[in-house]
Order: sequence, then C-alpha cells, then structure tokens
Amino acid sequence: MGKNQHVVPHPDGWAVKGEGNSKSTKVTQTQQEAISYAREIAKNQESELLIHGKNGAIRERDSYGNDPYPPKG
Repeated sequence: MGKNQHVVPHPDGWAVKGEGNSKSTKVTQTQQEAISYAREIAKNQESELLIHGKNGAIRERDSYGNDPYPPKG
C-alpha cells in the first residue's frame, strides 16, 4: 500500500504531500488542482486522500483501495 496523500495549505497556494514526507510532491495555485493531482496518486497507490482546509484541519478524506467493505461484483 502506498503513502496517504495530503492536500495542505502552502505559501504559494496548495501543496500535495505524501504522508511522512518533508517536501511537497507538487505545489499548485488552487486547492482543486492539488486535490485532482493527489487523487490520482492515491488511486494509483491504493492509499487515502486527506484534504485539509486553510486552517490545517482535515475537512475531507477519500479512501482508494483499502475500504473495509469493498462492494461485491
């Protein structure tokens, strides 16, 4: 399983960071750009996407690949 991806506020806009990484993977001007980028990584790595608000608190999370109850079919 890959690293969870965090979308966090950044002085230049918004940053995508892998969990535990000190450096940002990517910095974007809008939160939406950062979310789209982070979502692709989370899907590829079957990890979670955690979206932080401007205050730094997690406001949304999406899981890709490690749901406890995967749908049948």
